[in-house]
Amino acid sequence: MSILSIAFPAEAALPALQAFAGTAVSAIRPAVGLGIVAAFLLAFRPLLIGLLRAALLVIKPRQTLEQRSERRILQSVLLLNRMARDLDGLDPSQASELRALAARG
Repeated sequence: MSILSIAFPAEAALPALQAFAGTAVSAIRPAVGLGIVAAFLLAFRPLLIGLLRAALLVIKPRQTLEQRSERRILQSVLLLNRMARDLDGLDPSQASELRALAARG
């Protein structure tokens, strides 16, 4: 310490202030980084959603209208057959009608 530390007390406290500022900056830096990432994601959200949907279409393409209607018909046939199996013991005529409906598709 020199005699000037009496004349300029701020300069004497400068190393302690620098250490405190370094600690504060190192504590705040991750929060600022997360804020920047969050702002980036919020600003480019529509673009990112579009990219994710395009990647999903590459992995699993959408079925055509014919494929979807065939799948719906198959599900209804399976449902009618399941209902016919349930009604076999109770009402055989109703079960046979359900099987006939399922056979039509």
